[in-house]
Amino acid sequence: MSLNVDGFKSSALLTQIDDHLKTLSEPERQEQVKKVKGVFQFNVKNNAGQVATWTFDLKTGNGAMHKGTVAGVKPDITIDIKDDDFVALAEGKANGQKLFMSGKIKVKGAIMMATKLDSVLNAAKEKTGFKAKL
Repeated sequence: MSLNVDGFKSSALLTQIDDHLKTLSEPERQEQVKKVKGVFQFNVKNNAGQVATWTFDLKTGNGAMHKGTVAGVKPDITIDIKDDDFVALAEGKANGQKLFMSGKIKVKGAIMMATKLDSVLNAAKEKTGFKAKL
């Protein structure tokens, strides 16, 4: 299933993360799940005011990225962010803490889980080329 949502620049970045995850061996994927043990829900708002949701499950199975929410899977952390801010964050042009302190990122749930996401994004950065910095 495609993760792409028309009108959202973040789609490409989330697809790259998913592509990276798929390049890992079964034991490597299980290691990521064991390290993170969390479900992330990203609610991304574009310039037109539309909201798209992606769920990154690094708690069950071998880890998976999904477009939308997943029935029966409750996120440990929900991150609300504007599309441009998410892209800037992933490219290393914005600082996650500054975005959070200025109210540009809203987080519900286990806020410290965001630091675990950083290691996954950095691993994906090495293989796919985008810059990921939380």
